[in-house]
Amino acid sequence: MSARTTVSPAPFLAAYDALLARWPVPVEALTVRTAHGTTRINACGPAHGRPLVLLHGGGATSTMWFANAGAWAEAGHRVLAVDLIGDPGRSVHDGAALDGVPGLLGWLDAVLDGLGVPQADLCGHSYGGWIALEYALHAPARVGRLALLDPTQCFAGFRPGYLLRALPLFLPQRTPARARAYLDWETGDTPRPDPDWRELYALGHAGFPASRVVTGPRPSPGCLRTLAMPVLTLLAAHSRPHSAARVAATARRVLPAADVAVLPGVSHHNLPMAAAPTVNTRLTEFLAPSHRP
Repeated sequence: MSARTTVSPAPFLAAYDALLARWPVPVEALTVRTAHGTTRINACGPAHGRPLVLLHGGGATSTMWFANAGAWAEAGHRVLAVDLIGDPGRSVHDGAALDGVPGLLGWLDAVLDGLGVPQADLCGHSYGGWIALEYALHAPARVGRLALLDPTQCFAGFRPGYLLRALPLFLPQRTPARARAYLDWETGDTPRPDPDWRELYALGHAGFPASRVVTGPRPSPGCLRTLAMPVLTLLAAHSRPHSAARVAATARRVLPAADVAVLPGVSHHNLPMAAAPTVNTRLTEFLAPSHRP
């Protein structure tokens, strides 16, 4: 682990709490201690509802679900929005290193154990979608249903042009302005990201201590075909990281029983927020007890 900067995280944490206060339902702050540190989970919905674990994209924090969590909680789910360990947020990576993909998946095992959740439905966005998919392959018995929102590195790689544009985010002298410019470029002519979330992302990128991101190879088609649980994949038509059409075609080919849709008028980062009415309805229907075997 290595801190990126000595800048105080206080402005970031204040922005985090302000965005969390916008959730339309009561939120319970839970913590689970693992060998890697303390994990923060923002929980809402009925205590005995079917667990729905939400995994955010890189740098987005669990507060990003402000436009979604309320609808899923009101549908009867116990929503468990996790702050990824080592990422900007209220999880604290002050323990053992994650040591690659196995360590990352072991951390999520420990979080679910600490929450007393033997099985849950998983929903991940972007990098969180990749983690959710890898976890479903790692522990299929613990995943009832799997929802992926414009997941990266799952069914197709990154566009080379996108990687060149995103590269400055990982160079020294990170600034909030650089992160804001990146988000504005990525969303293009689609709706701008929520301003409160955009500022939180920028502050976290520039000044919040974080650990090296754990990444791994894209799952092979053979591995993907082993998935037995129902899978919903919602893609952003104007996503910059990858071609939504290519991702959709691959997902339909390797997971012929999966529900795959490309949502118009949205980009990668603003999909959960700008398309919230559609995302909320599609996921609620996907998770409905009447649709379970």
